[in-house]
Amino acid sequence: MKQRCLILIALSCVACENRPDPVKDPVGAEVQTGTIRLEEVAQVSSPVFLTSPPGDARLFVLEQAGRIRVVEDGQLLATPFLDISSKVGSGGERGLLGLAFHPAYASNGYFFVNYTDRNGDTRIERYRASADRNRADPGSVKRLLSIDQPYANHNGGMLEFGADGMLYIGMGDGGSGGDPLGNGQKLSTLLGKLLRIDVDRGDPYGIPAGNPFVGRAGARGEIWAYGLRNPWRFAFDHAGGNLYVADVGQNALEEITVVASASGGVNYGWNRMEGARCFRAESCDRGGLQIPQVDYPRSDGCSVTGGYVYRGRRIPNLVGHYFYADYCRPGLRSFHSSPAVTDQRLWDLPQATQVSSFGQDSEGELYVLSHGGRVFKIVPG
Repeated sequence: MKQRCLILIALSCVACENRPDPVKDPVGAEVQTGTIRLEEVAQVSSPVFLTSPPGDARLFVLEQAGRIRVVEDGQLLATPFLDISSKVGSGGERGLLGLAFHPAYASNGYFFVNYTDRNGDTRIERYRASADRNRADPGSVKRLLSIDQPYANHNGGMLEFGADGMLYIGMGDGGSGGDPLGNGQKLSTLLGKLLRIDVDRGDPYGIPAGNPFVGRAGARGEIWAYGLRNPWRFAFDHAGGNLYVADVGQNALEEITVVASASGGVNYGWNRMEGARCFRAESCDRGGLQIPQVDYPRSDGCSVTGGYVYRGRRIPNLVGHYFYADYCRPGLRSFHSSPAVTDQRLWDLPQATQVSSFGQDSEGELYVLSHGGRVFKIVPG
């Protein structure tokens, strides 16, 4: 099997073969200078995600090794909000990978994390904030899900609440290359899927009655969508009513797919297809498969890093633009989708290197995380 980057958050990308040259128009996009710039807000160790509780001005930044750091009033606090590094297996594509605050966090203090443990398996857990608003209570932990990982890569990692109040979980296909276990198209496994669970009903969680495969023999009821390789980052745009899924490619294409948020049962195609092409075949049955709105070749990157639709107030001319990046190519990219894609842009921002993730604060402003340690805010140029 061809050696490739074990990325998303893998440091090995630095030594990848055939790494693309910087700053090239990837998909016919118009190269942009000015209008926006990146303003540094913090430096932390290997940042992989950023988010804020609803209505809260603080920023919470995940460090891959297992710590959640707080930026308050422009200052990085010395003491982590939560440190679970003792039980996190970190390195390559493993680590503390996702964080989501409960919609009612202000009253219940609940938040949820997605990490790989010391054996490399996925764990989804709930914690609660302590009496100190900048410290979590590590003793409040409750395990929701345990998912065995057959290989070291393609762990997914994203957590996000939908407008329906359900928790959505992104799971990769289990790793290796080419999905050797066929998990993407199997409904009997949680790997290669987008899951949807109810954290407010059931113990440890409930399965929503509206999930598309509830009651189907041999299928897991938690599954909301399937056919995914490694959906490292996905995002809901509640204002537009769409879900954006950035799925990391195998050898040929990186892809972003836009569907209506309420669309359950979507088959994103892996491993029958990679991007808009058949995988390892001249032709294939495309019936029932969702074709991505955007894909780009590996000559223009090596691992798509999904972001968010901009809904802030500081840059009004970019409201509605979905921002994303590639781990191996400096700069940012964006497009407008409704869901037809228009106005594709490539933003010449040399600081945006090894982009491991984007973040969004409670006011809809966007952030860019460089795996080298720098956290930036997108601000007017």
